[in-house]
Amino acid sequence: GTSGSGAGGSSHGSGGSSSAGTGKFVGNITTDRAVRDDFIRYWDQIAPEVEGWFSSVAPSRDVRDWSRLDAIYKYAQDNDIPFTEYAFVYGNTPPNWIGRLTADEQRQAIRDWMQAFCERYPATKYIIVVNEPPPHTTPVFKNSIGGDGESGYDWIVNSFKWAREFCPGATLILNDYNNIEYTGEHDRFVEMVKALLAAGAPIDGLGAEAHDAYKMDTGTVEGFIDGLASTGLPVYITEYDISLADDEEQRRVMEEQFTMFYNHPAVKGITLWGYVVGSTWRDNTGLLHPDGTMRPAMAWLMEFLGRGE
Repeated sequence: GTSGSGAGGSSHGSGGSSSAGTGKFVGNITTDRAVRDDFIRYWDQIAPEVEGWFSSVAPSRDVRDWSRLDAIYKYAQDNDIPFTEYAFVYGNTPPNWIGRLTADEQRQAIRDWMQAFCERYPATKYIIVVNEPPPHTTPVFKNSIGGDGESGYDWIVNSFKWAREFCPGATLILNDYNNIEYTGEHDRFVEMVKALLAAGAPIDGLGAEAHDAYKMDTGTVEGFIDGLASTGLPVYITEYDISLADDEEQRRVMEEQFTMFYNHPAVKGITLWGYVVGSTWRDNTGLLHPDGTMRPAMAWLMEFLGRGE
């Protein structure tokens, strides 16, 4: 795969960011569907929170609204940081019109969506091709793009093959939750990945949302990352957040877990899921107050990374 080095090289002059040496990015997402002016002070990779869903771009079959994605992609290009598309196929958020199409039309709609995206954003560095696969979410159009088939996951295999066809330069990621927190979920995910690779799916990396990692012993989480890495694929922490109201407790967890993520040889990049207090999807995960003052976890993180000045 193309998962690689230099994606997080800090060329935007953030004062000797320690990520420059590792090639690991430490990024974040949009805030209330836009990029804050202060983003580049803290982060060197960007993903849309919801703006990259097919349903966000295609509210109806014949309408495409790329305006929000255009702005995020342009920000990434202007600041020379990697842009992550989130996501091509996500069972939880299909366009409401796609269920009314025939199987052939559904298949074509998914291919057209990927192709249009890749033509518009050719420098996209990372793509979450399939997000939260079964049993977590299952697309209504699953059977139209391959169904279970011989591999048990032909629809996922096809999704990755099409993403590779249209976006050959991107690092293609399979993303899920609970896969570095809970034994049963982790084991099932690893078995699925092995089946997908055996079936020829061009997967370049594995995404771990890590929303529940803060509740877990850091050594346990580390062991599950080792398990993902045993597939031979690099790992991306894709949606990290720490839902703790207590400032010092949040800082303690951030220091312990982020240091582990950052130093783990299999982890190639870390995306935090929101940063502005009051504008994150889950309570108490914010790191920066709207007035610019940092919660202690954010202050620690910026000092660790040599950023935020």
